[in-house]
Amino acid sequence: MADSAASPAKVAFASFIGTTVEWYDFFLFGTASVLVLNGQFFPTLDPVAGTLAAFATFSVAFIARPLGSILFGHFGDRVGRKKMLVYSLLGMGLATVLVGLLPGYATIGVAAPILLVALRVAQGFAVGGEWGGAVLIALEHAPARKRAFFASWPQAGVPAGIVLATGAFYLVQLLPEDQFQTWGWRIPFLASAVLIAVGLYIRLRITESPEFARAQEEDARHERTDRIPIIEVLRAHKRPVLIGALAIAGGNTVFYLATVYMLAHGPRDLGFDRGLVLLMIMAAAALDIVSMPLVALIADRIGRKQLLQIGAVIGVAVGVPMFALFQTGTPWGIFLATFLALPIAHSFSSAVITSFIPGLFATRVRYTGAGLSYQLSGIISSAPAPFVATYLYASTQSSLAVGAYLSAVSLVALAAISCGPRTHLDREVTPAAAKDVVVS
Repeated sequence: MADSAASPAKVAFASFIGTTVEWYDFFLFGTASVLVLNGQFFPTLDPVAGTLAAFATFSVAFIARPLGSILFGHFGDRVGRKKMLVYSLLGMGLATVLVGLLPGYATIGVAAPILLVALRVAQGFAVGGEWGGAVLIALEHAPARKRAFFASWPQAGVPAGIVLATGAFYLVQLLPEDQFQTWGWRIPFLASAVLIAVGLYIRLRITESPEFARAQEEDARHERTDRIPIIEVLRAHKRPVLIGALAIAGGNTVFYLATVYMLAHGPRDLGFDRGLVLLMIMAAAALDIVSMPLVALIADRIGRKQLLQIGAVIGVAVGVPMFALFQTGTPWGIFLATFLALPIAHSFSSAVITSFIPGLFATRVRYTGAGLSYQLSGIISSAPAPFVATYLYASTQSSLAVGAYLSAVSLVALAAISCGPRTHLDREVTPAAAKDVVVS
């Protein structure tokens, strides 16, 4: 009887739980940067400058993420996907708990923001190694005709992490403001220790990727045991890295505009209730969890590239109406804005990226290549989004500029997707061929 831990559904579920925990930790910082970190660690700056400084600290993790993808990818392509997933989860959990224990500026002065940046870099390094491994272990266990569906589950962990992070902060922000600012904000960070333990228990029970095992056998036959994956990627896969990084740019931008920028913009610039915005983001993110695998099922029928092109067109179309709805300030207006952003624009742009990007790389360098491509996109699209949007609104006093920014990024993504190759995931792979290349 086959090991139940090796069934595609159980492996995908384990990847979903693990990525949910990782992204909970990662997004806690984004939510905290809006609600509390500017006051705790940058108290000498005015509100807008403090928010920009907190966003800059939030964004510094994106610089570390490609470095994490290279290191974790090296060993993930040489030693195995599963081991690296365990180490990335531990690294993220430790950094997150330490943020919850970190004294503020009032206690240790300038050392506080310096240590905060260092811990954020550690978080970025860990999540840089997480994405490639979680995606590949689900993808490489999946049957040929349902790879987009099973690979979408680790990506669904992204909005699931948002649900947990915003839910945790919604609860603690109900405390009296002085208690929230002094110790209440630390609770979600410290609670990460429990979630990490759960994630590790589940992650340790899954089996190694069968495609990785076959790639190792192939390397042994051809005496390629001393290869360096990042050198192979930079030598032979530069174009796929760039295509993958730009293909996800629209999905990344709309996600961080909805989950980080709107949370700051609504209460600070428009006077919206903070709890209301948190609830609307949480509701839309919950729908995004469901929409991800549903969109992936469509992609398994019509093709990943075609589905991503549709997603990019949606990203172009929703930019202006999304912010027009948000500015109404009504619960329905805010919800519809976040609904357009997350279960619509984000899911169509991101649900199948987990099978499209890995499909650009050969199995033996897939962890490194896919991870590097995805994390480079974080630098060029995710990290700047809240900062650029804040600057655009402060300069123009109009959300039209922010909506146009999203539309422009989505146009770039559409061009990259259209220039991309048709991967083997969109072809019928014979058992003989699948033995060597499944999604390359």
